[in-house]
Amino acid sequence: MINRSELERYLKNLYGDIRLIDFKPLGAGVHGTGFLVEVETEKGKKSYVLKDLAPEGLGHDYPSDRAAVFLLAKDSYGKLPKHINALDVISQKEDGSLISIGGGIEYFLLMERAEGENYFNDLNEFSKKDSLNESDRKKIKAMTVYLSEIHSIKKVSKTLYWRKLRDTVGHGECLMGVFDTYPDGTLSYEEIAAIEKKAIDWIAILKPGYNRLSQIHGDFHPGNIWFTLRDAGTQGHGVSEKQKDVESCRRVPESPCPSIIDFVLLDRSRGPWGDPADDVTALTINYIFFSINHHGKVRGAYLEGLELFFDEYVRMSGDKEIYDVLAPFFAFRGAVVANPIFYPELTREQRGIIFRFVHRVLDAERFIPEKVNDYIT
Repeated sequence: MINRSELERYLKNLYGDIRLIDFKPLGAGVHGTGFLVEVETEKGKKSYVLKDLAPEGLGHDYPSDRAAVFLLAKDSYGKLPKHINALDVISQKEDGSLISIGGGIEYFLLMERAEGENYFNDLNEFSKKDSLNESDRKKIKAMTVYLSEIHSIKKVSKTLYWRKLRDTVGHGECLMGVFDTYPDGTLSYEEIAAIEKKAIDWIAILKPGYNRLSQIHGDFHPGNIWFTLRDAGTQGHGVSEKQKDVESCRRVPESPCPSIIDFVLLDRSRGPWGDPADDVTALTINYIFFSINHHGKVRGAYLEGLELFFDEYVRMSGDKEIYDVLAPFFAFRGAVVANPIFYPELTREQRGIIFRFVHRVLDAERFIPEKVNDYIT
């Protein structure tokens, strides 16, 4: 709730010498509540309305959702004839103070820089191997330990679980949105719709399982996973001076190099809560995709990596249900890796194999990693 004195301070910063006369609810609806804001100025009294949005349901679950609604209102209200104007978008900070975020025509995110090598490098190297080496296995185990730990944080919310199911199929960055970026001729509209319809059917199957709602990364794909080698005595995920020493000693074979494989993550996306299957498929589709790209089937280090990941993840998390819920998430990730815009080097035949995988996973009751080649032949 907005503090009256903070609102008056904000209004004075915006309009100068004014006095807040009245601030009270006008009425509430399905979307939120409207408040009367009445001020006295040198030119007399003026009345405004301050609006909030209910923080659950209707796609308003996260603060960023509500900000997006209000920023769109600020941009569009005054452009329609006979429509009232939106004056500003207000952000409330943790200390209760109010600041303006309205008026922008574009927005940017400033963040830390990651160091290391992303996991795409490892996946490319798998094409030269018949089996995993010790470092490969350690990295896979590190990722499964990490995911099992973050997924152990649960939340009771049917709304958020159902939202993740809905977003996986219908969000502009997920299945339907990705398909809408496909160049015409990649798949017919009917072929795209067939996949989308199967994915929608899975929503009804998964809805009763809303107790699976967990903390997730949301885009746990190889480009967002940057591995580093750090000294066993260092802490954190950054590149330290000790780590630089470790990297130097690696170039001297006779020198002992105590080190720990570690990683840092980028670009958490589309909300902090969902089904663990979102993170699991974001990574594991790449063992399948890269192997199809290099070998036409899933074999060698890729197959071993896929099986090891699932074995270790289920062992660490205890989530034996994961095999029963993967299908729509694999469909989304399959649409991503088959996208000609993202991966133009794929042949039409290779894309066809990925689409076959998507269909057969959607048609199956559960996903069995050891039978992955049965889904693509």
